[in-house]
Amino acid sequence: MHLSPLAQRLHNLITGTANDPTYWPEASQLSAGLGAAVRTVDGSLISAPYVVDEQRLAVAARELVGYLLDEHRRYEHQPYEPFSVMAAAGLAGMDAEVSAQFAEKRGPIAVAEMEVVFGWDVELRALLAEAMAKAMRERPDHAAPLPAVIEWLGGRPGYLDFARTVLEAAEARVTAIHAGEISYRAEKAFDDGEKRTIGRAVRLALLRDEPWLPELLDRLLRGIAVAPTQAKTLPSQGLLFEIARAVEEHPTPEAISALRAARQATRHAGVPKQLDRMFKRIEAALANRLEVAFRIPDGRLRQAVGEHTAVISTDGKVELSWWHGDKKLKAVPAAVKREHPDEVKRLRELAKQTAQQQATLIRALEAGCTGETAPPYRQLEGHSVTDRLIWEFEVSPGVWRAELGLTVPEVPVRLWHPARASLEEVRAWREVVQGKELRQPYKQAFREVYLLTPAEEETRDHSRRFSNHLLRYGQAKTLLTDRGWTGMTLGHWDWAGGSAECTATKKLPGGLTVTWDFHLDEGSAERDNVGPVSICVSGDIRFLAGISRVPLAEVPPLILSEALRDADLAVGVTSTGLDPNGHGDYWQSYGFGDLAESAQVRRDALSRLIGRTTIADRCTMTGRFLVVRGDLRTYKIHLGSANILMEPNDAYLCIVSGRDPHAGLFLPFEEDGRLALILSKAFLLANDTAITDPSIARQIRA
Repeated sequence: MHLSPLAQRLHNLITGTANDPTYWPEASQLSAGLGAAVRTVDGSLISAPYVVDEQRLAVAARELVGYLLDEHRRYEHQPYEPFSVMAAAGLAGMDAEVSAQFAEKRGPIAVAEMEVVFGWDVELRALLAEAMAKAMRERPDHAAPLPAVIEWLGGRPGYLDFARTVLEAAEARVTAIHAGEISYRAEKAFDDGEKRTIGRAVRLALLRDEPWLPELLDRLLRGIAVAPTQAKTLPSQGLLFEIARAVEEHPTPEAISALRAARQATRHAGVPKQLDRMFKRIEAALANRLEVAFRIPDGRLRQAVGEHTAVISTDGKVELSWWHGDKKLKAVPAAVKREHPDEVKRLRELAKQTAQQQATLIRALEAGCTGETAPPYRQLEGHSVTDRLIWEFEVSPGVWRAELGLTVPEVPVRLWHPARASLEEVRAWREVVQGKELRQPYKQAFREVYLLTPAEEETRDHSRRFSNHLLRYGQAKTLLTDRGWTGMTLGHWDWAGGSAECTATKKLPGGLTVTWDFHLDEGSAERDNVGPVSICVSGDIRFLAGISRVPLAEVPPLILSEALRDADLAVGVTSTGLDPNGHGDYWQSYGFGDLAESAQVRRDALSRLIGRTTIADRCTMTGRFLVVRGDLRTYKIHLGSANILMEPNDAYLCIVSGRDPHAGLFLPFEEDGRLALILSKAFLLANDTAITDPSIARQIRA
């Protein structure tokens, strides 16, 4: 059997064959080596090629326990777990002695977990020690166990029952603090070991989606988020964030709601800000956990408040409105404000939470359309969000029929996607959406489709379609992060050492990963080699299966299209080509060049919209431009960038933003604001003699 150098060293120490028996590896390395060595010397696990003397093994193990206890005392104020000591204690026959020593310095919740682990054999203890040591190396900030470890813990004797018991004990302690039965000390409700133990218990219950968890977690979070006095402190800020990290790894709608309630209750100034940053990651993670994401409630509400009625509607944009009988009021009635201020505040917060939940659900629906198996869409029957989406039903084997809404029962169902439809069908559905003035939850009927190009067939295993774009780094990073990409980190501070390049990655269905390369713009790096990055340059896009590149032609078309759509959206929103003060040649080529797929869809939508407006007779659509005839000039608005050229000499016209005279005109989608911007500029320029802005008028009349 081949052993690592560390495991071999540990084995030699135990068997008495080490050259220097006084030397022990550092504790941070010892846990991993211990597991390998224990599995080597324990004859019940494998047939070792040597016989270990039991007495010698016990003596060496006792010496090891003594060393590890000393190390544990040195690191007791750090996220250091005792599992390696417990594994060695099993070899040495010292369980009772070690348990007693730890019980003196650790809280009862952490001690309860140790009692469970002491009931395991040495192999299981060693495996847990290895796993936790790996977590400390990979997550040194809080040493949270890896998801695979949590799943493994759930199958170990007694641990699942312990998880529920320990959370009940934690909630009971917090309740006692608020009742005055335990004296309140800020941040002292739980010690560090207890926080980590509770974190593991919460992660396991969330991973398994245990039905008993939601109410229990809600009570626990509310209790640790606010002091029992009027102080702005918390019983345990550390546990609050530990649970938030657990929810980020294994989110459920109920856990997110409980966290939001805790965020609302706390009086601490900094906690809401930190939680708000975490909510962005948590909601993105929930969107990828479709088996639970579709439990998000509809959110609709009708409630009497005095003589008035409050209504939260979710048909389109979430809205809280107030009614008196059949009359919709413009604002909260004065009587309701005066007599029910707390209820008004609660309903406003509920409407805000409903909007956030709807956004999460929509993200989950959008993400689910590329999955290998259809998510549990039937959970959404009766939900208002389904009525505005196009669905496909397998009415006979291999035959799918598209309908608006979840209308066909008891047959397989999936979301309609234009990549699976003919051009005629796509056009027909766009007419339906436009004609019904249907605001879809996400861009579906007018969704872009990215087919493999001849250039990509030539490059075979990478796409350069979105390479060499100059992007505003901060915006691009935020946008891609929100869409599930990770690893986009650049920094001027290490220009010479390699931080000038990075690769953003996103996990895809079917075990695939998409990567997108970026590097610093050399010009901006030379101008400003310290401080935050401002401009980055996009590179090639690749698809991987494990570490192997996948030819683009072998990537499922729907997955390829959606991944490239992310890239197009990032370029379309964050390109410096949108800024006339940006980079000259690049600004010219991007601001007035060929249209990407997103701009082509925008062109299609505009061609449908313009004919319904009062300026229809002044507008013409060309390949790349919406041409608007004013009284003073003729203007060409680029359909990608919304930049404007004026005839006859193609002089650039700078308009920071147009007015909104098209208010009330239905827009079938508005993902990046460009469709509304182009329309507002068109309305403004069609009546150019009425422009009063001196900057715009001066450019036109020059």
